Amino acid sequence: MTVATSATGGMPGMDMATGEMGLSLGAFLIAWAAMMAAMMLPAVTPVVRLYARAAAAGRVAPAGYFVSGYLAIWLLSGLPAYLLWRVMGMPLMEAEPWALRVAGATLVAAGIYQLSPLKRACLRHCRSPMSFFMRGGRRLARPAGATWAGTVHGLFCFGCCIGLMLVLVITAAMQPLWAAVIAAAVFVERTVRWGESFSMLVALGLTTLGGAALTYPAFAAALIQGV
Repeated sequence: MTVATSATGGMPGMDMATGEMGLSLGAFLIAWAAMMAAMMLPAVTPVVRLYARAAAAGRVAPAGYFVSGYLAIWLLSGLPAYLLWRVMGMPLMEAEPWALRVAGATLVAAGIYQLSPLKRACLRHCRSPMSFFMRGGRRLARPAGATWAGTVHGLFCFGCCIGLMLVLVITAAMQPLWAAVIAAAVFVERTVRWGESFSMLVALGLTTLGGAALTYPAFAAALIQGV
């Protein structure tokens, strides 16, 4: 958890508070990929370790193929994140009323998503991926099959975290504490025995904060900007 917390102390190269809104797509994607790797590392490590043991025994292709497929999903997720950041970054920094309302609505939407069937299905996969690996069978012995398995696992993890990632883009560039909180939430949801129950608490927290942000603009500004 220390790695994720330290690495997500801010969005590298994405400091909107300094007015660096001209960041290129390439630079953003590099920073995004680094941050996603740091945030997801604690939660995905048990899965990678499990796969690596099978690879060491010669039952599946080397772990690098699986990991590359997994990371590709998070790199691609940076494309919509970049668009959202470019649209919302400056208005949020300037506390535009419409942007603060969008931020509040995003928190509410993320909270509602936490309770959705899609979220629950993705979370269960991420918490117990063994059956997924067993269904992979001999395909995992081929590099293409291992890469595809990593991609599919990445899609499940993205589906598990998409609501929290929206909150991350909206909040973390100006309030780094959000990045650490979200990283911790992802870790607990996916690795702790009571993670599914914790996911519901996250839903309650997000909808409560989002509702307050929609009702009180000053609270929204403080929540997003940390001032």
